[in-house]
Amino acid sequence: MTSDTSSVDGALKAVLPELERNQRMLVLAPHSTVNTGVVQGDQRNVSSSSVAGGGPVVPVRQGPVRAKDLQAARRRFVPPPAFEAGLAALESGILLLVGEPGTGRLTLALNLLAHPCDDPALVQIDGAEDLTRWRPRPQGVHGYLVTEPGDPFALRPWDLSNLEAALAEAEARLVIVLPDVPGLTRFLERDFGAQVVRHRPPDPAEVFAAHLADICPDARDRARMLEPLGPDFLPSVLPSGLPPGYAARAAETVGRLGAGGEVRLAEVLARLASVEAQELLARAEHDPELLSHLFSVSVYGGLDRGIVVERAADLMASASPGPEPGPAGHGLREPMGNQGFGLVRQRPLGDILRGVGAHRVPGLGVDGPQPVAFFWPAVGDAVWEVVCREHADLLPPLHHWLGRTGSTATEIERAGRAMAGMAVRTGGRTLGLVRELALTVGHAGFEVAARCLGTAALDPVVAHKVRDLLQEWSDAPETVLRSAVAYACRSDVGGVEAEHALMLLHGVANRGGDAPEDTSVALSVAETLIQRFAVGDSETRETITRHLVVWTQAEDTAALVASLTFPVLVDFDHIWFSGRMLAGPTTASDIAELVQRALNEAASYPSMRDALLAWCRGPDEAPDPAVEELFARLVDSRQHGFLRLLLLIDRGGDAMPGKALAERCLAEWRSRNQPQRTD
Repeated sequence: MTSDTSSVDGALKAVLPELERNQRMLVLAPHSTVNTGVVQGDQRNVSSSSVAGGGPVVPVRQGPVRAKDLQAARRRFVPPPAFEAGLAALESGILLLVGEPGTGRLTLALNLLAHPCDDPALVQIDGAEDLTRWRPRPQGVHGYLVTEPGDPFALRPWDLSNLEAALAEAEARLVIVLPDVPGLTRFLERDFGAQVVRHRPPDPAEVFAAHLADICPDARDRARMLEPLGPDFLPSVLPSGLPPGYAARAAETVGRLGAGGEVRLAEVLARLASVEAQELLARAEHDPELLSHLFSVSVYGGLDRGIVVERAADLMASASPGPEPGPAGHGLREPMGNQGFGLVRQRPLGDILRGVGAHRVPGLGVDGPQPVAFFWPAVGDAVWEVVCREHADLLPPLHHWLGRTGSTATEIERAGRAMAGMAVRTGGRTLGLVRELALTVGHAGFEVAARCLGTAALDPVVAHKVRDLLQEWSDAPETVLRSAVAYACRSDVGGVEAEHALMLLHGVANRGGDAPEDTSVALSVAETLIQRFAVGDSETRETITRHLVVWTQAEDTAALVASLTFPVLVDFDHIWFSGRMLAGPTTASDIAELVQRALNEAASYPSMRDALLAWCRGPDEAPDPAVEELFARLVDSRQHGFLRLLLLIDRGGDAMPGKALAERCLAEWRSRNQPQRTD
């Protein structure tokens, strides 16, 4: 009993100063462990024993900095802007070094503590250690390093004063590394002034050079390695703001690849991206928040951070268990499905971005977009490579997530590209998921599906599978699948060649009926025709013209689409049609045939009329030989639609375009209708 009482008295003497200073709750329980649930303030467990002459022995969690780590940090050190300021502040014995994780804070701290000793003895202290009670060893240690103490707000000027005195007596120095938190930084600057130094990382090119020089000391060998990398090496591999650790990894990669022979930039980027993707996925595998943001940056990297965060939140929400079974209810990993994450971000965005190897792209205004991206853009593709190879169970929920992307064209394009990448990497096995996506997700879903198919058609590995799928969809009864085919045939979507696209579009247009949904599909076909003509070269335009002539040979939906679309094409580029009218009889005959069909069709007559009047007017009001050739062919055809146009022009005023030409054509028409005289 006496022993227990004296032990408790010793414990009280040890903790009362802290109790008075912090006014926190204290729980004393000799030989026990106490946990009373939620409390305000600290819980402290003091275990005592009947050891003669003393209170509790609390081990200090600290240990020496590994010699090889210190040597490497000194050999490859590039002094950042704060180096001289850090040395000056450290003269007091203590330096509070503020900076973001991953920017080389520890390397700077070690070099500050080691300066200017040849063989310094440095000790690293656990951040959980209570610095208000910690004291340095009497001798034998040059410097101490503490990384992110648990409660930096508990430090007071008098605590640092006591530490400074103890450090001065031990002839040692202390660097406390702190995160760059706005509230904390203001607090430290207000109370500690010059002892606070802000760290900014050194130039990544200098870090790269220092590490490469340590790996390959011979300057000629280094020059041999770097020469084949070309002028794009610095902006591609060492962009501004690249953390020192990334620059060091780039140097190690170049040194390793260069030692075996000539190294190319693409090889360096691919190796860096592959290693980074593997590490990021391993880090985020059991962290749903990190995993969601990793996939979001992989798809939408380079877009505004609001889009990246929103899409990550949507992925987390879709991974939460819901009342309805289906793709949306499946988690990316079982822990994610079980934990039921919502839309609220669980930690600061800066921490999340660092966790997934991304950053806010600098250089834009505060009010403008703030893009988020990987430092090395190739990491995004490398992430999909690893997922398709090692995590096939993630592909269905990821497809469902991509199909529910935002409504902007950029987001749809990104989602479709990512989905196409998965199709290519799986040899086309995921194409079966695309049909379900188009049918179930909604408007954005079919556009993403179309983007996926159009993009995948560019890859020779899966092009034949995409071709078969497009053919199947073009004859499907579901209008959404046929609309997806029409959209996939756009030249800005992917790689469906013009000949194949025109055949698919013909089938898509004719498969439907008169329902409003079928009319919408026909409109999509017309839009694709116009788009391909507008951006196509002369060969593509001739292909479109030739196919439209074939379409008009039948009395079906495709013929009506051709008649309604052709006037828009004529109005888009009169000069091209003028050149083709005079280029040869075949093309001129095709153009005349399409004009005649459009004039005869009641629905397309107004637009064809207006396009011809604009063509007659011409850029300089001069007669166009191509128009004269066209009208001559139309007179020969003697169709009612063209007669209607001639009468309209003839009855118009003198300013009516093509009036003289129309008068000549009418005279020719009437002369052919005059009854022949007989003797």
